Amino acid sequence: MTSLTTIRRHTVVDSPYGPLTLVATDGVLSGLYMTGQRHRPGEETFGDRDEAPFAGTISQLEAYFARELTDFDLPMHFEGTAFQRKVWERLRQIPYGETRTYGEMAEELGNRGASRAVGLANGRNPIGIIVPCHRVIGSSGSLVGYGGGLDRKQRLLAFENGTGEDALF
Repeated sequence: MTSLTTIRRHTVVDSPYGPLTLVATDGVLSGLYMTGQRHRPGEETFGDRDEAPFAGTISQLEAYFARELTDFDLPMHFEGTAFQRKVWERLRQIPYGETRTYGEMAEELGNRGASRAVGLANGRNPIGIIVPCHRVIGSSGSLVGYGGGLDRKQRLLAFENGTGEDALF
């Protein structure tokens, strides 16, 4: 009988938004967490510290923050319900510099009345920035709900719209 073992590794990288903890499950990116982030798993779940699985992720994050990359192309491992994974995959389709409302997301997912469920799934996004949950806003255009804090959400949106600081790194 073969036993299946899940290996987790993590590293911490600097960013304009504070330290980012990257987590890999069996060598594939499964988490990007900000300091003080809501729904951030306990440190004990991140595994040993090892930068090896993250070379591509770090390279793409650096290019993003340097305004040289607008679309991440990384393998990712999502742990969540089927609905959450559907929301997270849909988030990846929101173009750089654009936003969607929770209601628009629900409609795009085929359930106009599911905006609250979309919001809850959005809040549980385990791979912030790369899976751009910061691009989802309230129906009035207001900045609501962001696990990394509304100040970071505002800064990320301003950065992507070109209205934020130019030299973030």
